Amino acid sequence: MARYVTYFYQGTQKTITFSYSQHFDIYEAVAEAEGVDLTSFWAMEKQLEMSCRGQGIVKNFRANEFERMGFADIKFVRDETKEKN
Repeated sequence: MARYVTYFYQGTQKTITFSYSQHFDIYEAVAEAEGVDLTSFWAMEKQLEMSCRGQGIVKNFRANEFERMGFADIKFVRDETKEKN
């Protein structure tokens, strides 16, 4: 099954193909597709990981920052079409 990511960027819905061999996660994939530089985002995320316990703070930071960058509703969509022999 092919993996797809669907998201809204600045009010426009878009769908891209996704592969873990090319991207660490779906956030990195959508940022690359739109040409967004994540250098400062990764630096802040790393600082949060080192100074905070638990994943909740990092996940909240990621969601808020991507919303601030113009992204919304980022999620996986699986291709449901199957070839019949």
